[in-house]
Amino acid sequence: MKDRPTLVYADADGKIFDWPELEMAGRSATEWRRIRPGDWIPLPAGSELFLLPARLPVGYHPGKKRFETLSHDPYDTTRPVQAVAAFIAPAHTQVYSAAYKSLPEAPLLPLFAYTAVGWLNDRFVVTGIRVDADERQDFRHFDAELIRRNAQRRMKKESKNRLIQHLGKCTMTYGCPAARNLFMNRWEAPLPTSPVCNARCIGCISFQAKEDLCATQDRITFVPTPEEIGGVAVPHLKKAPRAVVSFGQGCEGEPLMQASSLEKSIRLMRQSTTRGTINLNTNGSLPGQVEKLCAAGLDSIRVSLNSCRRKYYNGYFNPHGYRFEDIKRSIQNIKSHGKFASINYFVLPGFTDEEDEWRELCRFIEETGLDLIQMRNLNIDPEWYLRTINYTPTSKAMGIRELMARLEHRFPDLRFGYFNPCLDPGAS
Repeated sequence: MKDRPTLVYADADGKIFDWPELEMAGRSATEWRRIRPGDWIPLPAGSELFLLPARLPVGYHPGKKRFETLSHDPYDTTRPVQAVAAFIAPAHTQVYSAAYKSLPEAPLLPLFAYTAVGWLNDRFVVTGIRVDADERQDFRHFDAELIRRNAQRRMKKESKNRLIQHLGKCTMTYGCPAARNLFMNRWEAPLPTSPVCNARCIGCISFQAKEDLCATQDRITFVPTPEEIGGVAVPHLKKAPRAVVSFGQGCEGEPLMQASSLEKSIRLMRQSTTRGTINLNTNGSLPGQVEKLCAAGLDSIRVSLNSCRRKYYNGYFNPHGYRFEDIKRSIQNIKSHGKFASINYFVLPGFTDEEDEWRELCRFIEETGLDLIQMRNLNIDPEWYLRTINYTPTSKAMGIRELMARLEHRFPDLRFGYFNPCLDPGAS
């Protein structure tokens, strides 16, 4: 049995092979890295493998102690090859990105995360760790046919509720895990509300101005009424196990842009039931509106961040009408009400774990009193992302696992995860 994963690649027909002469390698921002024991896990169920066009796979040669690029099929030197990456299942965070060398004609990669994948002892392995034990989006819990029937039944029954119709499409067209759980009457349910946004994120998955980059799903085109929102949320809060309802989804803009509607719908929910958790996923741009939602009964907030360094935050989010300081104020506001705060931390190995980023993250935690970091993989072409935000390495990357270990040591009460927790013990 081998003790290190070997390189995998795809041939011209898209068939995947391993090449035992080279070890699997990983990418840390602008550098290639040799994979160490403990950096890989078996490919989680529900993950996908992607071919990376016009990108040559890179592996590590243990004998020569150097990285090598596979420029042609080693089993047929007349045929070209392409790199392979994994899109790992929810609840898992990548430790390294896929290692490859882009050719001049390489197209922009779609908005997914590209984790290093290899082959070890007759199975695929990936450079990742499980950061959340919650199984709410585990592949084995989804019965596609049952979910489809449930969605169609509820869409027919509540045909005048536009939000139910929208979420039905999210379920059956895009396979949104949160929407699927809604129609299984369990766990966290989505409440998209806003067709507009005050940021222009380069990796936005619901709106893209670039012709060579497609949004992965359609954005909601209307603002649901508080009654429509309540029609989705109230039954879920009353009956679902570990019930959470969340404003702010991938299929919308910024929910704080509809704060008045959110405030009315939160009050409507809490007039009907005190059970479950009402959560807001947001860019945190309007702290004054967060204050109002807290007063209405909001329980928790999750703010999205790609970096705690302002120049890189601005390079990704392109904020319109708000500043980085507003994000901190939003979290401070909800904490002042005794509520729960987390960040949706977009992880890119080599960038997220850079020493300078670590220092700014520590300062951010100290200033906000953050409760939880959701270690979410950044869904974007890594090379394009680093170019677009004008990234320049200024310090050493410590590794994602080391980053988490340091944070645990410095902030013992800080939690790590992937999902918005249910904060109501009575909803278990």
